[in-house]
Amino acid sequence: MEALEAILTRRSTRKYTEEMPERDVIEKVIEAGRFAPSGHDNQTTHFMVFTDRSVLDELAGMVQDEFAKMEETDEMYISLKRCIVLSKRGKFVFHYGAPVFISVSNKKGYGNAMADSACALENMMIAANALDLGSCWINQLHWLDENKTIRDFMIKHGLKEDETITGGLILGYPFKNKLNRAMPERKGNPVTWD
Repeated sequence: MEALEAILTRRSTRKYTEEMPERDVIEKVIEAGRFAPSGHDNQTTHFMVFTDRSVLDELAGMVQDEFAKMEETDEMYISLKRCIVLSKRGKFVFHYGAPVFISVSNKKGYGNAMADSACALENMMIAANALDLGSCWINQLHWLDENKTIRDFMIKHGLKEDETITGGLILGYPFKNKLNRAMPERKGNPVTWD
């Protein structure tokens, strides 16, 4: 698949099979993230790869419990409110059953932390599409970055004390092995020329 096609046909996948992608395929996706641009070529984006189902299930339960403790406010993003509501009902699994979760973090206080991580996540999603894998950006751990329960768990699994969770990515084979690569018309993201 050529680069522009991989970009234009990438869609978020939220339903996966249990089949684990081969490690070398996962490594190719991560390598695409590692080669993303970073401010002043700092290369401080940290990739934590979770493939153990029991660890993912434990993390998913903790994420659901922590969201269930939260109260909605008018200022919250709609998607955050949805996480809270579903968690209170006991029906929220942040990784949508994907067999791979890649948490991305960067240095606390680093001005390009989010930008560098966003570039890495986008590279990985495009690479996943080119490799016939489904993927989806996951923000839930970023939203819970300051939550003691979640931070303690993530530190136990490799997060450094001086890092902030900036995002995440789920990865796997789409349910029924069918990627949605339809190219719908864009209704947003305006472009202004001068």
